[in-house]
Amino acid sequence: MSHEIVPADSILDQETDSSSSSNHTYERFYDASSSGAYDYEASAENEETPYTFTRTRSLTYGRQHVPESFDSERLPAFLASGIHKFLLVANLLESEEPRVAYLCRFQAFEIAHRMDRNSTARGVRQFKTSLLQRLEQDEYTTLDRRKEETDTRELRRVYHAYKDYIFRNSGALNLEGSERERLINARRIASVLYEVLKTVTNAVDPQALADRDSIPNKPQFYVPYNILPLDQGGIQQPIMQLPEIKAAIAAVRNTRGLPSAPDFQKSGAFMDLFDFLHYCFGFQEGNVANQRENLILLLANIHIRQSHKQSPISELGDAAVDELMRKFFKNYTNWSKFLGRRKSIRLPCVKQEAQQHKILYLGLYLLIWGEAANLRFMPECLCYIFHHMAYELHGILTGAVSTITGEKIMPAYGGAFESFLKNVVTPIYRVIYEEAQKSKNGTADHSKWRNYDDLNEFFWSPVCFELGWPMRLEHDFFWVTNNRKAKNATVPRDAVKEKNKGEEKKDEEQGAGVEENCEPMWLGKTNFVEIRSFWQIFRSFDRMWSFYILCLQAMIIMACHDLESPLQVFDADVFEDIMSIFITSAILKLIQAIFDIAFTWKARRTMESSRKRKYMFKLFVAVIWTVVLPVLYASTRRNYTCYSTHYKSWLGELCFSSYMVAVTIYLMTNAIELVLFFVPTIGKYIEISNWRICTMLSWWTQPRLYVGRGMQETQVSQFKYTVFWFLVLLSKFSFSYIFEIKPLIEPTRLIMKIGVKRYDWHELFPKVKSNAGAIVAVWSPIIVVYFMDTQIWYSVFCTIFGGLYGILHHLGEIRTLGMLRSRFHTLPSAFNVCLIPPALRNDQKNKRIFFRRYHKGKKDNIAKFVLVWNQIVNRFRVEDLISNRELDLMTIPMSKELFSGIVRWPIFLLAHKFVTALSIARDFVGKDKILVRKIRKDKYMYSAVKECYESLKCILEILVVGDLEKRVISNIVNEIEESIGRSNLLDNFKMSELLALQAKCIELVELLVEGNETHHDKVVKVLQDIFELVTNDMMTNGSRVLDSLNSSQLVERDFAFCLQRTRHQLFADKNSIHFPLPDNDSLNEQIKRFLLLLSVKDKAMDIPANLDARSRISFFATSLFMGMPSAPKVRNMLSFSVLTPHFTEDINFSMKELYSSKEEVSIIFYMQKIYPDEWKNFLERMGCENLDTLKDEGKEEELRSWASFRGQTLSRSVRGMMYYEEALKLQAFLDMAEDEDILEGYEAAERNNRRLFAQLDALSDMKFTYVVSCQMFGSQKASGDPRAQDMIDLMIRYPSLRVAYVEEKEVFDANKPRKVYSSILVKGVNGKDPGAEEIYRIKLPGPPNIGEGKPENQNHAIIFTRGEALQTIDMNQDNYLEEALKMRNLLQEFLQNHGRRPPTILGLREHIFTGSVSSLAWFMSYQETSFVTIGQRLLANPLRVRFHYGHPDVFDRVFHITRGGISKASKTINLSEDVFAGFNCTLRRGCITYHEYIQVGKGRDVGLNQISKFEAKVANGNSEQTLSRDIHRLGRRFDFFRMLSCYFTTIGFYFSSMISVIGIYVFLYGQLYLVLSGLQKALMIEAKMRNIQSLEAALASQSFIQLGLLTGLPMVMEIGLEKGFLNALKDFVLMQLQLAALFFTFSLGSKTHYYGRTILHGGAKYRPTGRKVVVFHASFTENYRLYSRSHFVKGFELLLLLIVYDLFRRSYQSNMAYVFITYSIWFMSITWLFAPFLFNPSGFSWGKIVDDWKDWNKWIRVQGGIGIPQDKSWHSWWIDEQAHLHRSGLGARLFEILLSLRFFIYQYGLVYHLDISQQSKNFLVYVLSWIVILAVFLTVKAVNMGRQQFSANYHLVFRFIKAFLFLGWGLILIAQAVRPKIENTGLWDFVKVLAKAYDYGMGVVLFTPIAVLAWLPIISAFQTRFLFNEAFNRHLQIQPILAGKKKHR
Repeated sequence: MSHEIVPADSILDQETDSSSSSNHTYERFYDASSSGAYDYEASAENEETPYTFTRTRSLTYGRQHVPESFDSERLPAFLASGIHKFLLVANLLESEEPRVAYLCRFQAFEIAHRMDRNSTARGVRQFKTSLLQRLEQDEYTTLDRRKEETDTRELRRVYHAYKDYIFRNSGALNLEGSERERLINARRIASVLYEVLKTVTNAVDPQALADRDSIPNKPQFYVPYNILPLDQGGIQQPIMQLPEIKAAIAAVRNTRGLPSAPDFQKSGAFMDLFDFLHYCFGFQEGNVANQRENLILLLANIHIRQSHKQSPISELGDAAVDELMRKFFKNYTNWSKFLGRRKSIRLPCVKQEAQQHKILYLGLYLLIWGEAANLRFMPECLCYIFHHMAYELHGILTGAVSTITGEKIMPAYGGAFESFLKNVVTPIYRVIYEEAQKSKNGTADHSKWRNYDDLNEFFWSPVCFELGWPMRLEHDFFWVTNNRKAKNATVPRDAVKEKNKGEEKKDEEQGAGVEENCEPMWLGKTNFVEIRSFWQIFRSFDRMWSFYILCLQAMIIMACHDLESPLQVFDADVFEDIMSIFITSAILKLIQAIFDIAFTWKARRTMESSRKRKYMFKLFVAVIWTVVLPVLYASTRRNYTCYSTHYKSWLGELCFSSYMVAVTIYLMTNAIELVLFFVPTIGKYIEISNWRICTMLSWWTQPRLYVGRGMQETQVSQFKYTVFWFLVLLSKFSFSYIFEIKPLIEPTRLIMKIGVKRYDWHELFPKVKSNAGAIVAVWSPIIVVYFMDTQIWYSVFCTIFGGLYGILHHLGEIRTLGMLRSRFHTLPSAFNVCLIPPALRNDQKNKRIFFRRYHKGKKDNIAKFVLVWNQIVNRFRVEDLISNRELDLMTIPMSKELFSGIVRWPIFLLAHKFVTALSIARDFVGKDKILVRKIRKDKYMYSAVKECYESLKCILEILVVGDLEKRVISNIVNEIEESIGRSNLLDNFKMSELLALQAKCIELVELLVEGNETHHDKVVKVLQDIFELVTNDMMTNGSRVLDSLNSSQLVERDFAFCLQRTRHQLFADKNSIHFPLPDNDSLNEQIKRFLLLLSVKDKAMDIPANLDARSRISFFATSLFMGMPSAPKVRNMLSFSVLTPHFTEDINFSMKELYSSKEEVSIIFYMQKIYPDEWKNFLERMGCENLDTLKDEGKEEELRSWASFRGQTLSRSVRGMMYYEEALKLQAFLDMAEDEDILEGYEAAERNNRRLFAQLDALSDMKFTYVVSCQMFGSQKASGDPRAQDMIDLMIRYPSLRVAYVEEKEVFDANKPRKVYSSILVKGVNGKDPGAEEIYRIKLPGPPNIGEGKPENQNHAIIFTRGEALQTIDMNQDNYLEEALKMRNLLQEFLQNHGRRPPTILGLREHIFTGSVSSLAWFMSYQETSFVTIGQRLLANPLRVRFHYGHPDVFDRVFHITRGGISKASKTINLSEDVFAGFNCTLRRGCITYHEYIQVGKGRDVGLNQISKFEAKVANGNSEQTLSRDIHRLGRRFDFFRMLSCYFTTIGFYFSSMISVIGIYVFLYGQLYLVLSGLQKALMIEAKMRNIQSLEAALASQSFIQLGLLTGLPMVMEIGLEKGFLNALKDFVLMQLQLAALFFTFSLGSKTHYYGRTILHGGAKYRPTGRKVVVFHASFTENYRLYSRSHFVKGFELLLLLIVYDLFRRSYQSNMAYVFITYSIWFMSITWLFAPFLFNPSGFSWGKIVDDWKDWNKWIRVQGGIGIPQDKSWHSWWIDEQAHLHRSGLGARLFEILLSLRFFIYQYGLVYHLDISQQSKNFLVYVLSWIVILAVFLTVKAVNMGRQQFSANYHLVFRFIKAFLFLGWGLILIAQAVRPKIENTGLWDFVKVLAKAYDYGMGVVLFTPIAVLAWLPIISAFQTRFLFNEAFNRHLQIQPILAGKKKHR
């Protein structure tokens, strides 16, 4: 036989080559006589034969082969899907069957070569080389170890062995976890071996072909599955035995009556309905498999809840299918109705066929949704697709014939491979993708590209049916460039009229397109245009602003009339003046009409003609009213007709005029709206109805849109939030009128009368009378406050209402450990009511626990409580929150007594109770009954006494075995019990020796616990001492014990001698006591507990010591008394999934990360110091003394986990979420277990009752799924990133965990590379070669991340979730077992109406776990806690405007997947993607609630820089929300009061914050104007001369009232509710001492800066803050970069304004008045300048200061350029800081220039106050100042002063700019705004030099006081104390962390 090996192509192409050639080739590879190894050389030039193989000899030939696993995880992404399973099985078989492993690897090599012959994809060539070298190495060695003659027989032997094993074990239901895993691996291996065997058998000699009959055609031993093993091999799995699963599968597999398979090019019958849809429409196999399981689980879970009502459980009932149909197609039904189209869902009359058709429609929608990729963000687009495909499906099922072709109706796109993806999804996706590319990564103007909402809203109009089906790709919808114009006139988009309802043919159903004689053109925006303007706020909330403006006008009129009584408003003159507000109203409506047209101009192409006509008509009407009302008012002023009674009162006088009649007509539309407001049901019906009269009524008020209709709440809800806002507005307007407006009226009149003739500068408008400038300066700050202070009043009433609501709902029922101990005995009954399913559902259906009485729980339910409590406590121990001792103290013993209602309470409740009882008894004087009553008064004391007595009796019964001794003890016990029975115990026993007896008992029990045989004599002695103590010292008649002695002993007459002799003889015999005691776990626990009862004293009062454990236990206990729905059985609960998006964050800390140091502090060192108690508990659990011992014992993985669970890592989140699975299993165990199982304990039952726990696993799998969307997992795995292995480890640790990721693979079409993207779901594979196994693969039309990354990461993975609910969890969250137990209660909320409708989003409370490290973390913790508790509590009820504020909300999954998903993803506009899910839900008539009886952990940033980045990100997001269509529609379509709630709880908070800062500027610049112009001086002198106190007060009291402190009231209220109001007061005072006011004032600056700048210029972006818990020193340069423009510049501006104001007011104003006016502004400016350094750890350390100074100077000097980051060069940073201006439009640039002009006011006024002006007020003085400035600039250029020289001579610059400091900065700002015009001139270089000078100067001014303070050691110590006060209180070692002492481990 030739030894030459032919090229591999002949092998890989065997299907096209001749049979003989293939056989000849494989004979050489697989025959026994064939041996050899191979090498190859690639020939890129010859594609036909790229590899040439020659014979070589293996280097390992003749040696003992040591098999090594070949890495099956680090594979090229291009090859992974095809070869991973072969390499994985090869590794599994390596040690036992090396030859078979070799053949598997060879198969992998062949497939890899077939997939990429030229090795052009990334990493393929290296992989092939590596694999071929391994094949060379294994060829001879594995051949020698082969057990059969040929490779074929070897393969067949191993294959049959696995097949036999599978058949033997497939029916077993009680397999252990390892055995079950072994069976799964066997199936996986057999499936792969079959493929290899088939390949080999098809290519070898005829004898092998003859043996091929023994191989089944298509074995299904193992098909990778997610939850349901639907292949034949998994039919015996426990989950497949559940009757509801069987019923659902049977319904899905009902293929009776379907068209024949050959019609769809399928051989054989359809397997099920999904198989039919697959071949009918061309869906992907992975999508079909995924949605098949999805629908089966949905049907099964709904069926099990419906089965007891109508149908048996074994057969799927119509109720379950109908409920699912109603949920899935509610949106489609509304859409069809809205567009006036008949639904395509048509059902037959036959019941069985109807169910089949319903499931087909459900399956069709799920398959469309599952493969739609980014189209899932466009729900109405999916409705359009479903509408046409459902019509085709109906035609196919009924065998309908097309009226056009005369043939049977078949799918338009056919059922070819990936037909749906290629022909339906991809064309629409390309539009989305190309439009997103036009956004230039979100920097382009929103009006220049269509986002997801624009494209989706195209399908809100009947015009969408112009697309036709098949879709016309030449339609304008698919045109994305906007530079081509139509040649002909634009055809109106609504020109296509709807067909008559009688026409039911394809033109109506399919919406056949109407040809238009025009070229394609870009449609533009749809319905709405996001324009960057602050006017968006007025446009969206015009009713509110109009209301405020009109009220302000009315109050000013009232104040001007000097009303003494509110009733005087109805005086004719006053009333007529007040009615002038309607003229203002008309003007405002005109402005609104103009804005509506201007802001929607770019959406005109897609706008319906009716809407255009409405806008023009509204504009026309507004113009008419704007003209008519003023004319009528002027003509009829003081000319009205009155009809009076005798008394002339306002009640008896009726006056009217033509103006009033016009106003009445003007208000007609408002009157209609008012009526509809009070009858919301009618309003809702009008909005959602398609009746012509209803559409006509709603046409004027709102544009007809698909969303935003019918959002009205019930009248009760409406009444509640109306009362709330009535009280808020009443308080606001009363305060404004009394304290703001009315006091200014008289001073204003006086200012207008006083004539000022001499000014201190050149007055530009000397002829303006009435001192208008002064009036504006006085009134402007008050007006600003007027428009802002509603936010403050909202906070006040939020505090009041939220606090009352919390009290009514039992929040804070148990706040402290003392309260927990006192109420612990009520927990079992509360637990029974809350968490144990009621036996009879009917009597408690829909009743909430809040209204139930906590009756005494059933006795068996007490045992269930004990079991659950112990599981919670054990989990605390595993989490290292408590120590072993605390575990013993908190555990409740399990015993049969529990079923009798007797509970042995945990030791921490009984601590010191027994000792106290002994002391009471010892000192008691009186009767027995009184003593008993006294002890029984304390339930825990009585329990401790009783248990100690019973335990001592029990121990003595086991310990003492001698007959004599047993009789003696029995006699003593009888004596005691008889005395108790006769109530003469105090007479028969002396209680004074009780403490001595206790000490002896403790000594005895300690010896028993040790169990040391050498201590036998000690035990004997202690027993004898106890006997002597009892009989001699305590018993008054000790001779009675001698009754137990033998008669020979009773002869003795001397009792003392007898007693002494007996004492020495008792217990002395070795056979008289059983010591050591039997080794029994139950007995050992009892003895240990007895010892604790005897010995534990006061210290147990603080158990648990860990603060987090205390908080969690207290909340869990409190929640049991709060209102929550009844818990159903696990089997009947709603199913749910958890979804966590993950990008590149930490999964686990690696050992390198743990020991790596930043500033000489390692993470592990930091963790030890921050969590000292948990570190100690961890070492105790590991059995190690210190870190070194831990490493020596190889427990590094445990160390990694411990540290990772204390950071904000994915592993922490996964561990927390997997508690849901543990909780479900525990609760299912309680539902199903017998008393014996419960008594045995959960862990013991798990070991002994495998069948039961197999059922528990099945139930938990059916009810719960956890998917982590780790989009980078594929690339991480291919590149060998250790995070990929960490993810695999997580999947193996938690088998139910699933990971979804996006695979990016490069393929070649016609030698051109092309990237293919796929969504893949994997699960962990345990065994010898653990890894990730692919379950589903769904090809995508392109890259999924084209908008905001996080929502699209969620979107690609949401198709792999299951269940009826979906909880979104972020990377910085955690969960707890005790909270997971309440999940099934929470899910029941979906089945209950909250107002008008059931909820669609359930909001949950968050527990901030990062608040105990630093003061900043504490502040953030309280701020966040107040928002997620009292804030959201009020938003949900009564305000009804809670939205989705991020995680951990729970979504109605079916509702949201049919309405666009759980977030929005358009670039930039949806930066805060989470909240848009809430907006979308509300607009689509969803209901969002909030529930505080369950909480989820959440981490927050703990450093100032991280917090500021977070604040900036949120402010950016709110800016984009301000511009969004969602906020606009909510503001327009909510009723007035709900609109107020929406505004002040979303963008209003940020806008009010910005207004508050603007108010400071308005006030200061107003004061600057008054003092520099001389107006204030003249007015003050005049006021003093005339002694006009009101005028002086008005001018001197215009400080901006800082009521912002009131916004902290909700936080104080919430702390008071949960911790007690005294603690709340203490915490609030402590927070102020720790400079909390500085922190919140500084945060105000961050919010204001980023909110305002983003609205004007854009630039919103995601700002990663990092998840690290470590707090380190930030350099001065870093702080300057972060805060220069947002805080420092503004702080310096305010500071200089204050100084100038102070300089020029001293001559006529007292210092006290100045301080009173400006103290709050001084505080703000200093805070903005120095807070970053005060809150910077080691900010005043001299060593850090020196390093910062060097770093600062280096940063300033380094020249910028391409590739130089901003943290390395000032120039790079300065250019990047102006990036937002590059994207600005002309309007924003002009506005920026206008704002910059404010600095010229300073220069203008100051010039006339300098000595050089010689007191001249001529305008030429100002002109001369500009000439001087220009001359200096020209001089600088003339001498050609270089940039560096200029920078070096800063003193020259500062001398010149001393008087013109503001001017220089104003010029820089203007130059930046006009940069495109001057960038290429020399002026721009000078601007850069000047800007650097300013920045350097500001840096020096900031640095100087910091450096001075750093000289004082006490400052650094003080700073450390207030920064880490919480840590000091916990005795943490902060100083070593800050000092960086790495070695202290």
